[in-house]
Amino acid sequence: MPEHAAQDPPSRIFVVTQDLLHRAARVLGHRRPAGATTPLRPARSEQLRTLADVLDAAVAAQPLADRLVAACGEPEPVPGAVAIAAGEQVVVYHRLRGMVRALPADDDVAEVSERAVRLLSYHQWMLHQSLVFAFTTNPDSRVEAGRLQLNGLGAPADALRELRDQVRAAADGVPDGKSRS
Repeated sequence: MPEHAAQDPPSRIFVVTQDLLHRAARVLGHRRPAGATTPLRPARSEQLRTLADVLDAAVAAQPLADRLVAACGEPEPVPGAVAIAAGEQVVVYHRLRGMVRALPADDDVAEVSERAVRLLSYHQWMLHQSLVFAFTTNPDSRVEAGRLQLNGLGAPADALRELRDQVRAAADGVPDGKSRS
């Protein structure tokens, strides 16, 4: 495995994700009191903070994911260790995407959450496709040409970081019940 692909151990990202799973479970754990007709929803600020925390984990996982995608595009044969690490990253982004989908989100938070889901899906898909290109059992010249063009996550990684920054700013600066103009 190229040295640059092993700098962030996937197990560290997994621990961060597990911590977020527990926090999200607390947010999702808001239950209806006996006799209530509508479920309790966390306040908008809590929705934004929880979404920002999940996006923080996604952005923290990006450097390793980016290096793994690039490693799949190296001209020499791709080591099996890259496949293992990239497979673990696919799982990380799958879990993060599931966490965002499970978060209660009202109005504009729901729109932001959907955008986050699309960007997380891209990260997961890109890692998966990089593995498909790098470890195909039926290589041909077109697949190899595509594989050699892999050099990272690209612009969607920047978009995810920008979205995280926007959500974090909104979470830190918007009082409950107030909408941004």
